[in-house]
Amino acid sequence: MSATTLPAFRGRPTPVLRLTWLLARPSAQSTATIALPAIAFAVTTALLLTVVGGTLMFWRWTSAEAGLYQMLSVIALALLVVPLAALGGAAARLSARRRDDRLATLRLLGATPGAVMRMTVLESTAVAVVGALAGVVLYLVTMPLLGLIPFGGQPIGPAGVWVGAPVLAAVVAGVALIAAASSAIGLRQVTISPLGVRTRQQPQRVHWLRVVIGVAVIIAAFTALNVLDAFGGWGAAIVVLGTAFGAGVGILNLIGPWAVRLLGRVQLRRATTAPKLLAARGILENPMAAWRQVAGVAMTSFVAVVGGTGISFAAAGSVGASPADAALIADVRTGILITLVASFLMVACSAGVNQASEILDRRDLWVSLDRLGMPRSMMEAARRRQTMVPLTFVTLASAVVGGILVFPLVGLAMIFAPVSVLVIVLCFAAGFALVAAALFATRAVLGRVLAQPERA
Repeated sequence: MSATTLPAFRGRPTPVLRLTWLLARPSAQSTATIALPAIAFAVTTALLLTVVGGTLMFWRWTSAEAGLYQMLSVIALALLVVPLAALGGAAARLSARRRDDRLATLRLLGATPGAVMRMTVLESTAVAVVGALAGVVLYLVTMPLLGLIPFGGQPIGPAGVWVGAPVLAAVVAGVALIAAASSAIGLRQVTISPLGVRTRQQPQRVHWLRVVIGVAVIIAAFTALNVLDAFGGWGAAIVVLGTAFGAGVGILNLIGPWAVRLLGRVQLRRATTAPKLLAARGILENPMAAWRQVAGVAMTSFVAVVGGTGISFAAAGSVGASPADAALIADVRTGILITLVASFLMVACSAGVNQASEILDRRDLWVSLDRLGMPRSMMEAARRRQTMVPLTFVTLASAVVGGILVFPLVGLAMIFAPVSVLVIVLCFAAGFALVAAALFATRAVLGRVLAQPERA
């Protein structure tokens, strides 16, 4: 959009609705910049409704074993809600750089900060609501299949995972709120310094204080789990377990960007080829974005350690167990597998949309390198290295955090039991395979960017 087609902002109200539509319509930007966040919001909503529905189902039980099922459901909810919320936040920031460029131009042409803020929140919230409604439809369609899952000796039925209309509306509203908040927070640089955004002069910074807070939270969670018996009662134990594991997953989002930036600085000093240099520079340019490329697998590795240890513990307890205990252990194993499957669905969505988003957000760089004569193979090598090297680092670090929090509950022997190690290794392999598949699948996106460099 050129300056001559814009209304004169000085001294007159900015037409927020009209400009929002002009900037958001497919003819003004790539369709993928709208479709990718909508897909991420749809998957986030469907998985969140499924997880919440399963948790509410166990809290409606009144059997003698209901307390154990409720405790395990809260742990599963804590393990999945944090990464799902992170995926929703990442969806709200997809293609943020392209949006920031357009809005920064409007600021430089005279649009007020308030008008720019309203346009951003309106666009992001509208996409989030559309995606969330699609997620509700996906959730309703899969309810009959989810009802076939056995718990308590029989299939739970579609009604077992139904959350109810109030919860349904609350989840859609929550997804919209996450999108609005994420877009508003991400817009601060545009409203403060639009020229810096347009000229790429504001580097992303990650403060070391994140690590201090993260370590403090891990120590607090480890201590609480170590003295779990002192809290007394099922209710207190459920709260402590849910809080500790939820904090463990959440703290990964706090420490992760700092760790990725540290790795990028090391890689930059050791860069000896063009792909290595591009990968290191890409990480340091935006550590938060680099972390989001691998955050899904990092969180899944944490879940894999907890889940693998739980399966190993269940396998050990099934030896010589009574029929009633064996049924209970089978239910525990089923719950853990469902948690892992939900985690990998999140990884698949996160990997695909974030890889495509990375190409769209940095399209100016890829187009410039193409015009300078850099081969596509070298660009792809830089993309792979920018993703796979941090992936290996943060996955192992996340597994260590998971092991630290599980240790007070089951001990070191159970963490390194053969069944536990097998589950962890398989989850690692599956996570790496999903990211590699996302890199391969998005080669076509890079091809379209290079073939149509004029598309915004």
